[in-house]
Amino acid sequence: MFSVGVDLVEIERVRKGCNNSRFVERVYSKAEQELFLGEKPRFASLAGNWAAKEAFSKALGTGVRDFALTEVEILRDELGAPYIRLSGRAKAAAECKGLCFSVSITHTKELAEAVVIAYGC
Repeated sequence: MFSVGVDLVEIERVRKGCNNSRFVERVYSKAEQELFLGEKPRFASLAGNWAAKEAFSKALGTGVRDFALTEVEILRDELGAPYIRLSGRAKAAAECKGLCFSVSITHTKELAEAVVIAYGC
């Protein structure tokens, strides 16, 4: 199986959402919060992560249901490249379908976009 998910997010919308701690805790894992919500919040990266979570759900073929957004972590490797780390029901759903994922994120001043490719492992 091979599928693609894509999503586009307004950075300002995510910045405003981050003023609400319930939004942050519902969407971003502790690891993501530590990476991007420090002394100088990186709202473009947070918006990219939001887009990647949505794109993941589309590539998985389920939409955002039966798993929490915090179970789909969008982290960065030592070179800054994004990757997906799954846990809980999101991981179980991906394993049930035999899928692995690749993610790419980009942004402008106003928008963040992510593309997720799902492929058989």
